[in-house]
Amino acid sequence: MTNEQNLVSVETQSEYSVTTGRRETRIFVKMYVDAVHSGLLADIGDENWRTLCVIAAFMNEKGECFPTQEMIAHRLGVSRETAGRRIKKLLGYRWNGREVIRAIKERDPKTGKWKTTQYTVLPISQLAIFGGEAESM
Repeated sequence: MTNEQNLVSVETQSEYSVTTGRRETRIFVKMYVDAVHSGLLADIGDENWRTLCVIAAFMNEKGECFPTQEMIAHRLGVSRETAGRRIKKLLGYRWNGREVIRAIKERDPKTGKWKTTQYTVLPISQLAIFGGEAESM
């Protein structure tokens, strides 16, 4: 495997309907065969893989996204509590010794309430979206 090969990519497709005037964007997560051969799929495990794919479906070109635990839970088909445990497990996961996702949780200084967590899917995960760059291995 060369250093330029991606293991996973996230792509979008935008369609415009001339009859309804609506624009629809679809997101596709593509797994390359190299994700299997590199050992990523075996190492990350089913739960972490699914959780990473769901979070990645919300990310922008910088890998940042702001889904709530309820949104993640709904898309995983699990309870909010289960989603929270799965997110925590994914946050602790390391690929080649490096984190694949990071979470920043802050309180609103005026209200003291928690803001929506910002997740950042890091380039080491090999997920690149909207022309963003995946880190070479």
